[in-house]
Amino acid sequence: MTEKPTPVSFWQAIGFWLKLGFISFGGPAGQIAIMHEELVVRRRWLSEKRFLHALNYCMVLPGPEAQQLATYIGWLMHKTRGGIAAGALFVVPSLFLLIALSWVYIAYGQVTWVAGLFYGIKPAVTAIVIQAAHRIGSRALKNNFLMAIATASFVAIFALNVPFPFIVFAAAIIGFVGGRMWPDAFSAGGGHVASQANFGTALINDDTPTPSHAIFSLKRLLLVMLAGVVLWALPMGYLVMQNGWDHTFTQMSWFFTKAALLTFGGAYAVLPYVYQGAVEQFGWITATQMMDGLALGETTPGPLIMVVAFVGFVGGYVKAVLGPDSLFLAGALAATLVTWFTFLPSFIFILAGGPLVESTHNDLKFTAPLTAITAAVVGVIVNLALFFGFHTLWPQGFSGSLDIPSAIIAVAAAVALLKFKRNVMHVIGVCGVIGICLQYGLK
Repeated sequence: MTEKPTPVSFWQAIGFWLKLGFISFGGPAGQIAIMHEELVVRRRWLSEKRFLHALNYCMVLPGPEAQQLATYIGWLMHKTRGGIAAGALFVVPSLFLLIALSWVYIAYGQVTWVAGLFYGIKPAVTAIVIQAAHRIGSRALKNNFLMAIATASFVAIFALNVPFPFIVFAAAIIGFVGGRMWPDAFSAGGGHVASQANFGTALINDDTPTPSHAIFSLKRLLLVMLAGVVLWALPMGYLVMQNGWDHTFTQMSWFFTKAALLTFGGAYAVLPYVYQGAVEQFGWITATQMMDGLALGETTPGPLIMVVAFVGFVGGYVKAVLGPDSLFLAGALAATLVTWFTFLPSFIFILAGGPLVESTHNDLKFTAPLTAITAAVVGVIVNLALFFGFHTLWPQGFSGSLDIPSAIIAVAAAVALLKFKRNVMHVIGVCGVIGICLQYGLK
């Protein structure tokens, strides 16, 4: 039997989590793959079974599952401070990088090479969203029940403009009832099947007893919940008292708190809700800027939902919330606020719910609503792909002409991703270079 690895100190773990924050490209699938390779295969901090056990729990929760998985493993290894450190370091590098890139975008977006870069990347983003719909759909839509839910979800958001929260709520009810009436249909949803791979003895092995801090305690649950409420209420209360309820900072903080509770199925699922609020309801950014923000989110490390930092920065900057002389500060503060309110629930879910929910994640009554929500998310993502495709290929609307170069880039990117299984970052890089070449060629 392989020798058990030496114990890992809190500061050794900090070094890894910081590194992960800078290399976590590739969206949730890529980020989870990186963590599996580093923590299960190479370092053997925990076994394959314990890794998948944690991942299955994170899949049940709203929020970015890769960031929550990092938080969970950090918590399991080094208690609350380990979870906070792991989760925060997964996000903070991306926040600083997005603030810098958002400033370059909004201040220098008309520069030829910057405009060309985004011209090439936006069609690639359309292909990436199509790939996401295909990937999630092929895993989740295992029978006619789930296909019907996905179809109804698409019709609801595309044709009837039903708000995303109502779609999630309706799907959860259907899953709850359906799990009782037709259990076989709702046990076929997505998820991660445990592997039989054995990478040697791990620090936290299959038979390692649950650490004392991970055993459920009502007192600890109440303390964590209270801490979460305080950490949310203090900054929100300050914003309301200082600026009023209708101020941009306050409304952003409230809106992204709600968004954080609706991210079942990952960032692609909640983007239509963010679009409805940020573009149509509040006018913080334009539809084109929303697409550009997603392009930036795809090309930076960290969770894709970090696109909210771009939304916050552009909204704070363009609205000149702190006056015309403090545009960058307004954008940076808005980006930081929306990041805080978006990710705070993720930490609370892990630190409070880890001991409580761990033992129930295989219970059909618990997973059937998630299965139905995941199916509904497929329909929502297809709608998102159509939205991005329309705004990319017909920038002036159907009354204008088809943007032929963008259409060619989008088709080529889709073929590269779906048929040849090329790396997302490679596809984005090539499309960006093509866009720059086209932009200079059109000058």
